Amino acid sequence: MNTISAGNRFNLSKLCNSENIAGILLFAFFMILPALTSAYKIQVYTYFFSSILLCLSIVFIWGYCGTFSFGQAAFYGLGAYGYAIISGNMGIHSLTPIAALIAIFIVWLFALILGYFMFYGGVNDVFVGILTQCITLALSTFFGQTAGPEWRIGKIALGGYNGINKISPLYFGSLKLKGIPFYYFCTLVVFATVLIFKILEHRKFGYSMVAVRENRQRSSMFGYNVPRLQMFVFSIGGAIAAFAGVLYAAWGSYVSPQSMSITQATLPVILVASGGKKSPVAAMIFGFIYYFANNLLTGSGSSYSLLILGIALVVVVLFVPQGLFKAMFDFIDGKICKEARHGN
Repeated sequence: MNTISAGNRFNLSKLCNSENIAGILLFAFFMILPALTSAYKIQVYTYFFSSILLCLSIVFIWGYCGTFSFGQAAFYGLGAYGYAIISGNMGIHSLTPIAALIAIFIVWLFALILGYFMFYGGVNDVFVGILTQCITLALSTFFGQTAGPEWRIGKIALGGYNGINKISPLYFGSLKLKGIPFYYFCTLVVFATVLIFKILEHRKFGYSMVAVRENRQRSSMFGYNVPRLQMFVFSIGGAIAAFAGVLYAAWGSYVSPQSMSITQATLPVILVASGGKKSPVAAMIFGFIYYFANNLLTGSGSSYSLLILGIALVVVVLFVPQGLFKAMFDFIDGKICKEARHGN
């Protein structure tokens, strides 16, 4: 009877670990947050969620599958530009979800083709990061020089470094997703993505990603088609980043080449590494804390905001290489398991 009880406690601990509990509590907090703060702050927090979704795309391809990429900012920017161009040319509010889906599909296809040439061509490790960084810089440079009147797709001028303005918000039927409705939509998207990631961790596909992350050669010897898996994961990560770009464009009604800048390409990678690349909840928490602190310091007029935050990130990366919140979750779970063993 004691053995069964211990087994039940072990199985329960796999689900009721500190990371999952933190995720549930955080979801509950964000759902009640609009009742606790101003409409302006809710608007700011909505932007945070689009950036956090970008971070989650990095967790998926790097933390789960071991593919280090600087290309998520490119997919993010392409998703935003795609939504702006397609929705602007459609000109019908009720069709904005279709415009978003088309934009995400185009970016997914682009990432799939890019992944095919990279992974079937034997490009891996740091070279993926270099190649994707080059693509991000190339796209940013290209969109930056589209200021002339000839750079127009249908009714939409690309605008060069001025970008595209007056982008339509998302609509679902007659419901305009702006303000609190859009905040709740972004919240549900982010936490649904985290939930899907957590479910995948205990599925065959998730185990395959972890196997490739830990040892590509051994996985190949066991019969995994490693390039195909990497290509597929890379394309899904691109689609998630494109979705984040769509949310950003719909939130701010604006997109520019700055969305594919060096900072935009590098910062999410640092945030994921600092929070914990193998834990979507850890990356989400650290990302939100960073964007909140950055907004607070910038709003206070401090000229040292980026310096302070940069030093904090360096300290975390140096002394907690597995990620601050990932290490915290592991420590708590380790203490609980140790006490459970002593209790038996």
